[in-house]
Amino acid sequence: MSARGAMGLRELLALRASWRALGETAVFTNGCFDLLHVGHVRYLNAARALGGRLVVGLNADESVRRLKGPGRPVTPEAERAEILAALASVDAVVLFGEDTPLRLIEAVEPDVLVKGGDWALAAIVGREFVEGRGGRVVTIPVVQGRSTSGLLCRIGGGNP
Repeated sequence: MSARGAMGLRELLALRASWRALGETAVFTNGCFDLLHVGHVRYLNAARALGGRLVVGLNADESVRRLKGPGRPVTPEAERAEILAALASVDAVVLFGEDTPLRLIEAVEPDVLVKGGDWALAAIVGREFVEGRGGRVVTIPVVQGRSTSGLLCRIGGGNP
């Protein structure tokens, strides 16, 4: 992965194939990861602990705006990708512009799909696909009191 952040899908799929050839487990998660905080770091460390390699699908700026509102993201996608890529727990970061990561999940074919505990299993996008291939879906408890929206409210300059 480039030290500067996200890789393209073609590069990620080649990397995924090499992991598969080595018998390594691929874990996938996704999110906006705007204003990275300790809740994100703990979540990503826990996700990584579920398998050998962690892929993060990162919402592109236009996707974040549609999901979170016109004042978001606070941090541009290239910077969010670079920050995530610098974490020891993250093996690959790939941007996606859709509202859901389903297309990306279907391309990557992860062995484990991870979301935060604030998601009901039935609502996790890609769950049926991953489970249908024999993979598993795991939720990780959120760190209470730690969120980007909460940070923005405390700073006083953003919409929650």
